[in-house]
Amino acid sequence: MKGKLRWWIIGLVTLGTVLNYLARSTLSVAAPTLKSEFAMSTEQYSWVVLAFQASYTVMQTVAGGLLDVLGTRLGFFLFALGWAFANMAHGLATGWQSLAAFRALLGATEAAAIPAGAKTVSQWFPSRERPLATSLFQMGTSVGNMIAPPLVAFCILAWNWQAAFVVTGALSLAWALLWWWGYRDPDNHPALSPGERALIAGEPDQELPGKPATRKAVLQSRSFWAIAVPRFLSEPAWQTFNFFIPLYLVAVWKLDLKSIALWAWLPFLAADFGSLAAGLLPPWLMRRGAGLLSSRKVTMTLGALCMVGPACIGLATSPGMAIALFCVGGFAHQMLNGALITLCADVFESRTVGTASGMAGTAAWIGGMLFTLLIGQSADQFGYNPLFVALAALDLVAAGVLWVLLRERRAPA
Repeated sequence: MKGKLRWWIIGLVTLGTVLNYLARSTLSVAAPTLKSEFAMSTEQYSWVVLAFQASYTVMQTVAGGLLDVLGTRLGFFLFALGWAFANMAHGLATGWQSLAAFRALLGATEAAAIPAGAKTVSQWFPSRERPLATSLFQMGTSVGNMIAPPLVAFCILAWNWQAAFVVTGALSLAWALLWWWGYRDPDNHPALSPGERALIAGEPDQELPGKPATRKAVLQSRSFWAIAVPRFLSEPAWQTFNFFIPLYLVAVWKLDLKSIALWAWLPFLAADFGSLAAGLLPPWLMRRGAGLLSSRKVTMTLGALCMVGPACIGLATSPGMAIALFCVGGFAHQMLNGALITLCADVFESRTVGTASGMAGTAAWIGGMLFTLLIGQSADQFGYNPLFVALAALDLVAAGVLWVLLRERRAPA
């Protein structure tokens, strides 16, 4: 383990991200069962999803700031405990209103995951390794979604829908204890070798003198908006894949729960490869002369172009073809999103990354929340096909905004 501790640390973050997304994805797999159980319409289900999104949106900024104040170890531990218990509480729901209340609690506590991952990357990795480190913990988001269909379907078929939430919540609780036991910042980790400590501390911009940037200073940074606006425009795609693929497969292709368990995990497997591409492509581009920020912008743009795949889902003639196009979309989104998340660690110093990442996450989730509201209002009436076309268009606009706003220089924050 000598000289490689930082990769064990990011592995621990990745496992936490897996369980974070497994917990939130439990609902989407159980949604057909719960719609029947509670006699929910698609619009009512969208309000349940919106309850999660609204609290998550607000808490992204709060959680990022708390992580900078409390530290990554304590902050992430407390939030993980919160989402574990909130997820298990879903089993107490008796209707869509109470389900929405528990979703709001889950959203508030899960909001720390991505800011915590970005902050850990900024603390533990030099800039040349940050894309790969970010892609590894980002892969956890799709692995969690990938595990959810078979695990949740098994729990429902073997026991009941309540058991699905208890099991996935209990796994998160176990991880929270593991995190508290195994994580320390680089300055305090007893197993960190002198050579690796020097590698991490050798970044000239790792810590700047004086106080960390305030929220106001972050908001005044052009680089922040270069990240936040594209995340606002691109996040609806991932949230649509997260919350609506099972419902789409039931509504359009009449698949049952077993078929969903068999097929619905594949787009998230493809998303893993997109995350990996987001980690490997920027260093490859930099070795061929691209600047640090340009390598991120090219990666994001290629991902946006690949979103043409799910835009064509209306042309699918079978559920298999629809799943294949969702796979293209999963790959595309995680490729572009990995580049955007890494940028916070590139343009802000480590003491400010949690705040900046959380605020960018709030912008992203406002976009996702608005699109979910649109789905709830229009999916039953007009179908899903126009919505998937809109997702691709938003990602292409996001790429254009990134190129216009982000300059090849370091933000003063």
